[in-house]
Amino acid sequence: MKTRSRQDAIVRNLRRNGTSTIEVLASTVGASRSTIIRDIAALRDEGFLIQTEPGRGGGLSLDASSIQTTARLSVAEVFALIIGVSAMRAAGNLPFSRLADAGLSKIEKALPSDKIRDLRRLLDCLYVGPLAPQVNTSNLADMAPDLLPAFETAFLKGFFLQFRYRDAKGVETERHVEPQAMLILPPLWYLVAWDPSREDFRHFRMDRIREPVCDEGHSFRRRIVPFDDGVRPIRIV
Repeated sequence: MKTRSRQDAIVRNLRRNGTSTIEVLASTVGASRSTIIRDIAALRDEGFLIQTEPGRGGGLSLDASSIQTTARLSVAEVFALIIGVSAMRAAGNLPFSRLADAGLSKIEKALPSDKIRDLRRLLDCLYVGPLAPQVNTSNLADMAPDLLPAFETAFLKGFFLQFRYRDAKGVETERHVEPQAMLILPPLWYLVAWDPSREDFRHFRMDRIREPVCDEGHSFRRRIVPFDDGVRPIRIV
């Protein structure tokens, strides 16, 4: 188990069980006693108040008021929450949308300044709109889990993106493009990119993209993307 996942598991265990011991935590996450001790020290450095009670019946306990989940969220995780809520809103099936927006706004405000800057840059690339009724969605597939991490790097650092793309006829091609925007037309998601080989913008359905890789040897500048009427940028409160 990776360090981040292991430490999250420790916090969850202490929060759910009230108290625990180093031995129990070590057994739960599959780590050594010394590793758990280091993890506890690291969590305390992050602001988690983990108290130690010596003797029989003692152990470790977590002050619930010290749990600061937002400080441990990555830019990609917050971005994923925002685009998920935005997609549901665009599809017209998001209940309590004002509460969701308020919650996302609080999460964003709790992020460190460098993460806020990156999040805002990602949000500037995100658009949402209605899907034309004649578009066929019966062949919708799952999106590759490595898409969002690749998009985060490509959009934030301005790198070209390489990937394999399967079109509507099942033909696969290798693409090397400038990622300019992400477009949500529920239930479809698109990467909007400038394709130098065709000297034009292209829309790539994200569920048809595989093996995305950032080309750090080639960078680009943002272009003005011509969107159809009804498409708008994402905004949260």
